[in-house]
Amino acid sequence: MQQLDHKQMLLNIVNVRHAAYNPEFRLLRSPFSSPGYHTTIKQADFIHATRESMRYALALLDTELFENEQRAFDIIEKIVSLQDTDRSRSTFGIWSWFYEESLDQMSPPDWNWADFIGKQLVIAISRHGDRFPDQLHDAVVQAICNACDAIIKRDVGPHYTNIAIMGAFVTLIAGEQFGRSDYAEYGLNRLAKLHRFTMERGAFQEYNSPPYTYIAILELSKIRKETTGKESQRLSDELLHLAWRSVAEHFHSGSKQWSGPHARCYQTLLSTENQAFLQLATKGELMFFPWEELPYEEEWYESGFYCPESLIASFSSSQEKEIRQLYAVNATTQRESWATTYMTPQYSLGSHSREVMWNQKRPLLAYVDNGGQATYAQLRCLHDGYDYCSAVLSGKQDRQHVLFGVEFITNGGDTHPSLDKTDGVIQASDLRLRMEIGGRLDNVVGEASDHGAVISIGKLQMLLRTWYAAFTEESIPHAPMGWEIHENGGTFNVDLVIYSGERRSIDFRLVQEAAFVFSFVMDSDKEPPTPEIEHSDNQLIVRTSHQGEETAFILHKIPAEI
Repeated sequence: MQQLDHKQMLLNIVNVRHAAYNPEFRLLRSPFSSPGYHTTIKQADFIHATRESMRYALALLDTELFENEQRAFDIIEKIVSLQDTDRSRSTFGIWSWFYEESLDQMSPPDWNWADFIGKQLVIAISRHGDRFPDQLHDAVVQAICNACDAIIKRDVGPHYTNIAIMGAFVTLIAGEQFGRSDYAEYGLNRLAKLHRFTMERGAFQEYNSPPYTYIAILELSKIRKETTGKESQRLSDELLHLAWRSVAEHFHSGSKQWSGPHARCYQTLLSTENQAFLQLATKGELMFFPWEELPYEEEWYESGFYCPESLIASFSSSQEKEIRQLYAVNATTQRESWATTYMTPQYSLGSHSREVMWNQKRPLLAYVDNGGQATYAQLRCLHDGYDYCSAVLSGKQDRQHVLFGVEFITNGGDTHPSLDKTDGVIQASDLRLRMEIGGRLDNVVGEASDHGAVISIGKLQMLLRTWYAAFTEESIPHAPMGWEIHENGGTFNVDLVIYSGERRSIDFRLVQEAAFVFSFVMDSDKEPPTPEIEHSDNQLIVRTSHQGEETAFILHKIPAEI
């Protein structure tokens, strides 16, 4: 591996960030963007983000250059002033996302900001506390304590992996730094609880998630590096090994992608950040960039992350394999959530046994090596072009064949599982299921019909077959649904249109029947086996057998609260 000058990489980032600094506000100025929730800001040219500003301040201090010191202190002083310090309020100890929007204006405020900003303040004090002016040092310590109190009061459980880790980091390291045994004990107990929860399942709750596993590795590495306790070092080491093992066994060397399914994801192809992170951590076993052009993140500086030597060779393995993992159990219904991944040298295919179709999930996902570049196939349900959270996928995967169904729920969300509940009613001009083909589109062709579609990527064929399709509303006639192919330049889309026309209300509480059953098969020109579909009251029972072993899943024909 080429020896990187991490300090120089950090300096390069900081020099770029300088141009965005606003001395009037003592914060970084950046173009406005948001995921569409928490903030009520809909349009703005620029904003001043608290998290990014604090990250810049820490990077300024990490350069250890005297000329960067005062600006860092100015930003940190500003950040501290923006924290809610009123203990009578539910938002005590946290920050808003943007200077332009107060906590009262957010809908709702994001309590994670106690963790996100708290961890950066803790690291700033841990690494550079002796350089702080006394008054600012005391103010930062108090702000960290406020954040610790907010984190402890909220007490996020181990099911929310990245925040569970960050909250453990803030409280544990603050407790060790400030001699606060109450914080340190809470942080260690929180880390131990996450360890027990995760080891019992053999996976994080955000199963096989590129962004969240990356964050977990980064934050656990910081705990391992910063903590003085032997037990916290042991717990973080064991969790790190589990995380890296999951990454290594899911990495598809042919397409150089992180195989699905993904319980949380922000983009379907590996991000530049993830690629660079993997290249650094594997010491160049995975090469995405020339070393001199590697995109570097300021948070990586002195964080101490690396992939265990024993796992590095797994990233280049091309052997055929299948991974099945129980990763969650519903506490109320005891329903088990399973993930399956099948890999060959040319492609990988992954699916969940049951999952909502949020845009941050990839419940059915394939990657193909298309002449040295990746092509993906991803199932989506779109409401006016945006992923509809109240669509639910259920399925069974056997190697390269996924038999799956899609149903709808009435107590889910529209664009987010919980922040914009629909109560079963949406306004829509379009509702469709889509098998989206993206990435490299060279050599991609397709043919659609009423009963399915064939998509070819070079010599590899993917078959999509409809076994059952019903969407019946009271007094509204519905034409038979067939698959259509639409190309928009960026993706090759194979769509089953449920509704397209004048914008109107769709009340799922009044829908008489809404259920779909399909097969998706990789690398085959043969029709998949016909499933047995049994009607039972409000349900479809979908059965199939393979080598004498029967499997089944249930779909609700009439949308309901589930």
